[in-house]
Amino acid sequence: MNSRERLLTALDGGQPDRLPVTTHHLMPYFLETYLNGISRERFFDRFGLDPIKWVWDVKPDETRGEYWSPDVGDPAAEGAGWIVSDDWRIEAIPLPGSPNETRYDIITPQETLSMVLRRGPQTDWVVERPIKGKAQIELIERYAPVPLCNVEAINRQAEVLIERGCGIIRGAVPGFQIYGQPGCWQDAAELFGIEPLIMASFDDPVWVHEFLGILRDQKMVSVASMKGAPYDLIELGGGAASSTVISPNIFAEFVAPYDSELIAEAHRAGQRVVYHTCGGMMPLLEMIADMGPDAMETFTPPALGGDANLKAAKQSVGDRVCMIGGFDQFTYFQGCTPAETRRAVRECFEAAGEGGGYILAPSDHFFDAEVELISAFAEEARSCVYAD
Repeated sequence: MNSRERLLTALDGGQPDRLPVTTHHLMPYFLETYLNGISRERFFDRFGLDPIKWVWDVKPDETRGEYWSPDVGDPAAEGAGWIVSDDWRIEAIPLPGSPNETRYDIITPQETLSMVLRRGPQTDWVVERPIKGKAQIELIERYAPVPLCNVEAINRQAEVLIERGCGIIRGAVPGFQIYGQPGCWQDAAELFGIEPLIMASFDDPVWVHEFLGILRDQKMVSVASMKGAPYDLIELGGGAASSTVISPNIFAEFVAPYDSELIAEAHRAGQRVVYHTCGGMMPLLEMIADMGPDAMETFTPPALGGDANLKAAKQSVGDRVCMIGGFDQFTYFQGCTPAETRRAVRECFEAAGEGGGYILAPSDHFFDAEVELISAFAEEARSCVYAD
């Protein structure tokens, strides 16, 4: 099999020729710090991993008066700018005295929302949430643009990849444009803050349901627009919905009902869905599988703050979904021997590989790693061959 055939076979629950092995997002910090800034494509080639290409192309809904912000240059470039309208304008303002922070003012006819991001060498994060009062969710409902999938652009990128047979194309349900996440609960946490959101789920559950419903309705439009796009897998979920952050009861009431609707809409659009839970998963396994995704990730081990037991997870849901992840990149990509890394790969294969339907990958992305250990990870995985 080539990489594309191997990954698709596993995603559909089948048994490929050998264990598929890949990684999640490749962080620019890692590529620049350890590999002289090579491209993501060259990374996969260098280590012999089964490639994944992430494609993010969206476009404005011109029928709603939405357009690319005029000050972003080429709107076709990755991360180029924002989809806006006359009623939803975004201004980026570097903060004086804080060179790593930017305030984003979102100007609507009623009031201005502000969001502040801080940038470090490895990643960005939110330090000021835009939703500071409960009534402000009405601004998102009334004015926020809804990105549509740019099917034509994705088709152009997919043609080259599929011709080579060298991997799959991944996308995601769009989150809030400045800084958002695919899942409804996860996006709400980015906009309002996870601790206030948890407290509101007890103190004002009606408002939380209203908030999640607004986000779901907008995401449903984005997902429906993916019909005809040659994605092989789209991502939903997020770590704020993990069992190391919220209880199973909160998940059952505030996460599953909304994200399961998005999964059903994605299936109507002809898309496979992977549900991403970076954090604790074990108490949620059956609930997530009941939502109907095609795959689940990340199966984060305890050393990384999760609780994954790959063998128990395989026995619980392995006949219902493809499992992706489970490898402890914190322990076995730094400060150990190649033999230890190889043994960890073999243990993942023995725990979750039986019968197929498993893709080995680090449990989410990584920032620091020893090149020699990534080579050992990839080589050992390629030697995990299924018996006839």
